[in-house]
Amino acid sequence: MAESPNGRVSREKRGHVLLLGLDRVAKRNAFDIEMLNDLALAYGEFEDDNEARVALVFAHGEHFTAGLDLAKVAPVFAEGWEIPEGGCDPWGVFNGHRVSKPVIVAAQGYCFTIGIELMLASDICLCASNTRFAQMEVQRGIFPFGGATLRLHQHAGWGNAMRWLLTGDEFDAHEAYRLGLVQEVVASEDLLPRALWLAERIAAQAPLGVQATLASARQAVREGEQAAIRSLVPIVRTLMATEDAQEGVRAMLERRPGNFQGR
Repeated sequence: MAESPNGRVSREKRGHVLLLGLDRVAKRNAFDIEMLNDLALAYGEFEDDNEARVALVFAHGEHFTAGLDLAKVAPVFAEGWEIPEGGCDPWGVFNGHRVSKPVIVAAQGYCFTIGIELMLASDICLCASNTRFAQMEVQRGIFPFGGATLRLHQHAGWGNAMRWLLTGDEFDAHEAYRLGLVQEVVASEDLLPRALWLAERIAAQAPLGVQATLASARQAVREGEQAAIRSLVPIVRTLMATEDAQEGVRAMLERRPGNFQGR
């Protein structure tokens, strides 16, 4: 497992999957500025790596994250934190561009505040059955500014979102599943193997097709259905001319999995 220069986020490549591990275990993976910066830089590395097709974000230790290390980050956020040069915005709200490839999150133990918002900004989320969630900013005199106010009601519905955002109460893995925050709840020992299997399953598909699917769905959310509809035909024309599309036809006719190269 490769370490980052400041030890906050580990990197490991497994085939076409890039594993990014939150690694501030002594502080229950609470985010200080160094960890925020390092995760953004790791996302930037993922975006720039043509061989990395899917990112899997997990955590070392017992807990995904205890949230923001508020005493350390509050002065910086009061001035306005910005994504470091070369990074991508893991949350999609801090004045940096988002990655164009899928991100899977696997959470366990505590998953508080900015950890929930990291999940909401990702594409598929799994959690262990022991995971505890809380969006507790209102209990600290602030509000969820990492994207929860924008996205949780899209997943859970208005009343369900407000139930948890306006109280800061904790909820468990099964409630997270009911809300649509996670797609699967698994035993702790099965979490990383299951998440890695899913990442590898996506990475085996045509990467240009995967990225186009993600971009179209995001456009529909961001700009509305009609804007996304207008983009469908131009995108499919482009994809039809790729080597991967030709390989997809051959694989179908030969009844075998496709061997996609992303071109």
